[in-house]
Amino acid sequence: MFEVDKLSVEAQHILLGSLQNTVRDAVDVTLTAGAKIGAAVNLVNIQLDFAKRLLDNVDAEIGSMVDADMNAESTKLSALQVQQQLGIQALSIANQGSQNILSLFRN
Repeated sequence: MFEVDKLSVEAQHILLGSLQNTVRDAVDVTLTAGAKIGAAVNLVNIQLDFAKRLLDNVDAEIGSMVDADMNAESTKLSALQVQQQLGIQALSIANQGSQNILSLFRN
């Protein structure tokens, strides 16, 4: 083990100055590393916020697309129902016409 009290006063001052410089350098390195970690955390938070907003926008767009598809399908269904009703009315008119012709031959 190294005994500092056996050193001269001048050597003790030099050793103390060296230790102070070493501690100061270690503190500087620690502060620099802390600043870099803080900057990295901020960057990750910014990217996380961006990803959340992007996901919200994608969800909204998908919802809009589903709504648009549902509206289009609803319109197609309405058109097919109208065509069906017109077909039924046309058959009814055609059947009435043939019944009228048959009634003319019966009289």
